[in-house]
Amino acid sequence: MTELGPEVIRIDEFSGKEEPLSLDPARLVPGSPMPGQHVRNLYTDDTGRFFGGIWRSGKGAWHVSYTENELCVLTEGRIRISDEYGRSWSFGPGDCFVMPAGFRGVWEVLEPARKFYAIYEPPPAG
Repeated sequence: MTELGPEVIRIDEFSGKEEPLSLDPARLVPGSPMPGQHVRNLYTDDTGRFFGGIWRSGKGAWHVSYTENELCVLTEGRIRISDEYGRSWSFGPGDCFVMPAGFRGVWEVLEPARKFYAIYEPPPAG
């Protein structure tokens, strides 16, 4: 009997289970509504450091501080990301970008948004 290798993982809106996310209210930008957020994590590797799936969010703005590297492909909505130095980037459907580890700033959903994501969390230094 032969052992089969790993299977290809489909990442779509019909796979897995969507779950609500809770955003810490202390991270909200003053005056921002609390966005309803959901995630459908569809893959995690054996180390637990690499994972991917689908995220969606309603309008809102919150502070971010990335320890992970995240590849994002926005499929719906509009977002703006601003860093702590005053630079900002805007993205819409079809745009692909990377949020690098060490990035600090604000993530703002201007129109309800959805993205595919792939995240790698590096091991602690040292």
